[in-house]
Amino acid sequence: MECEFPKINEDLDTIKEIFQETKTIAIVGLSPNPAKDSNRVAAYLQSVGYKIVPIYPKEDEILGEKVYRSLEEVPFQIDMIDIFRKPAAVGPIVEAAIKRGDVKVVWMQKGIVNNEAAQRAKEAGMRVVQNRCTMVDHKMIFG
Repeated sequence: MECEFPKINEDLDTIKEIFQETKTIAIVGLSPNPAKDSNRVAAYLQSVGYKIVPIYPKEDEILGEKVYRSLEEVPFQIDMIDIFRKPAAVGPIVEAAIKRGDVKVVWMQKGIVNNEAAQRAKEAGMRVVQNRCTMVDHKMIFG
């Protein structure tokens, strides 16, 4: 797959609003390894007050939170999904988020762009951020 340039992306004012309105973040691809970016970012988000929901194919607990195998398994509201998966894997994740009906934000981490999935999320009424890091942006906006 060729690298894509994000055609759909929220501006910094909207990203600030996203952080202010979000309470629960499902981290799709959250590794149990503390050396991995997904774990470091999730630990940071947790440390600044967000409820983290690990989505990972193995493990029972990561960062003190129950691990779910998929978005479909999570029995409570998710405000944002923060994706740490390859761009080709984003489509089905977005479809699962759309099917849930409660996800307000799809965030694809640094290096992850999938304009087709982003367009589907937008059409479903979600805000979309691509190729940006939640930790970096949160620190930049809120110090």
